[in-house]
Amino acid sequence: MNRQPVIAILDVGKTNKKLFLIDEGYNIVAEYAQQLAEVIDEDGFPCEDLPKLQQLLGDFLQQIIQLTDYEVKAVNVSAYGASFVYINAAGEPVFPLYNYLKPYNSDLQQQFYNAYGGEEVAFSRSAASPVLGNLNSGMQLYRLKYEQPERFAQVQYALHLPQYLAYAISKVPVSEMTSIGCHTNLWNFDTQTYQQWVAQEGMLEKLPAIVPSDAVYTCDVHSHTLACGVGLHDSSAALIPYLACEQESFVLLSTGTWCIALNPFNASPLTDDQLQHDCLCYLSYQGKPVKASRLFAGHFHEQEAKRIAAHFGVADDFYKHINADDHLLEALRQRIAPASNDVLNNVSVAAFAHRELSLFATAAEAYHQLMLDMVAQQVHALQFVLQGSEPVTKLFVDGGFSNNPLFMQLLAKAYPHVQVYASQVAQASAIGAALAIHTHWNTQLIPHNLLKLTHYDH
Repeated sequence: MNRQPVIAILDVGKTNKKLFLIDEGYNIVAEYAQQLAEVIDEDGFPCEDLPKLQQLLGDFLQQIIQLTDYEVKAVNVSAYGASFVYINAAGEPVFPLYNYLKPYNSDLQQQFYNAYGGEEVAFSRSAASPVLGNLNSGMQLYRLKYEQPERFAQVQYALHLPQYLAYAISKVPVSEMTSIGCHTNLWNFDTQTYQQWVAQEGMLEKLPAIVPSDAVYTCDVHSHTLACGVGLHDSSAALIPYLACEQESFVLLSTGTWCIALNPFNASPLTDDQLQHDCLCYLSYQGKPVKASRLFAGHFHEQEAKRIAAHFGVADDFYKHINADDHLLEALRQRIAPASNDVLNNVSVAAFAHRELSLFATAAEAYHQLMLDMVAQQVHALQFVLQGSEPVTKLFVDGGFSNNPLFMQLLAKAYPHVQVYASQVAQASAIGAALAIHTHWNTQLIPHNLLKLTHYDH
């Protein structure tokens, strides 16, 4: 019996740990999923259960190798970023897999920026990231060197989580650009080299050689020979299906709790204003800057929809049954003053939160105003990645808001000279990790129908 050739992708999120089998047409033909309970680090702060995660990876690999319907040709990893695994000479972890949400020691942070930043904004501009504490993953290296020097001396390599999981399969320790370029404070976007502090603090020797994001190594898994990728940061991996399928310039608005606008066609340096408004740059799997802005829009929507529901005595999901009403939108525009620039500028507070609900007669009316305010705030955030860019012809929206016709219609009207699409790519980060090493496992051409698009008229 001919077994179907597939690639296995380990997709590790903060909550769900999944393994996908993807065929040569980029269809997901099998999926395994598990959640792991968090444990606590030495300070009592929640963190990933690394031994359980390693065990799960081993179990996943053993299961798929034994399948009779599929021939696994390759394996790659997509995982969340801003997290390091620190291994000793024997390849064993020295520290826990710390949570990037753990508060950072303010005195130590000040020590770092006094030594290497001069003004924080000057350093942040070259590092293409605001000051984010442990979310700047390079700062975790700095913290451990000064807080736990004896244990830190045992570290041979610091591997970002995607590269560590790939290392657990291939046994080849590497560094990779999508992880290094993800608000780490490690990379200098001006010089395209590591930041000066990395060498001065003795960190270079703890970071393995940088390899291309599409590199593979031949490895043996339970007596089966596989091509093993080097792992990708999941946010960058999710962009790959768009880069692979789309010839024209575009912006991707990835919507969820945070709505992140990604522009792979904007190579202009971050300005101080952009940094102060929470903008940063990623590096694509091709090593090119991707300018990004973010807005806490999914959170805004959840909180404000609940406020509306409670005020009008309707179900929390009332908005799912509301259709766009052009007459109501126009009446609101005439009657309600738009939010000020100061309000729109705040990426962490909803513009609508400043509205009194007594202004509105019904939940539907209040929700239409919420959408007007949210789209105005989203347009404001999008401008940060459109400034200094080559002209963008398309705007793709994926995630939760792509399924909200009122949001999509208002966004399309805000950009009359851009084609606006709601996009569906099932498991985009996993598909992206498979596409990154396409030539090493797939005998077919990349299909043109990877993106499922719905066009919204202006």
